[in-house]
Amino acid sequence: MYEKKIPENYECGISVALKVLGGKWNPLIIEYIHLGKRRPSELHRAVDQANPRVINMALRELEDYGMLTKKIYPGLPLKVEYYLTPLGESVIPIIEAMEAWGHQHREQIVPDYSMPDQVICNGAVKYSKEGEEKLSQAE
Repeated sequence: MYEKKIPENYECGISVALKVLGGKWNPLIIEYIHLGKRRPSELHRAVDQANPRVINMALRELEDYGMLTKKIYPGLPLKVEYYLTPLGESVIPIIEAMEAWGHQHREQIVPDYSMPDQVICNGAVKYSKEGEEKLSQAE
């Protein structure tokens, strides 16, 4: 495994949080698993901007950090599902805050972006054009 030449400082809590949430796709993967997308193929379709290999590497990394557990079902075809551990569940409020902040400040950060009429996540309307949150997750 690759070892960094400059040691990381884990005395700072932000550094520890970024170790887990700093991966480009990690927060999205955690959110989708929280919303019920458990199988790798579902996650590949949900995060279609990323290569499936990158998603698989992120899943493995999150599993190594203890954020996810992987359940392998016996039989053919092989069935694998990922679940959040209590540690993984503990970052959900942070991810929700990141999403709310990004939604609130989207126009300032990405001025040329035009919001679609609806944002659908996991089959449910999450935001409407008015910027009103319709559904944050299964309550």
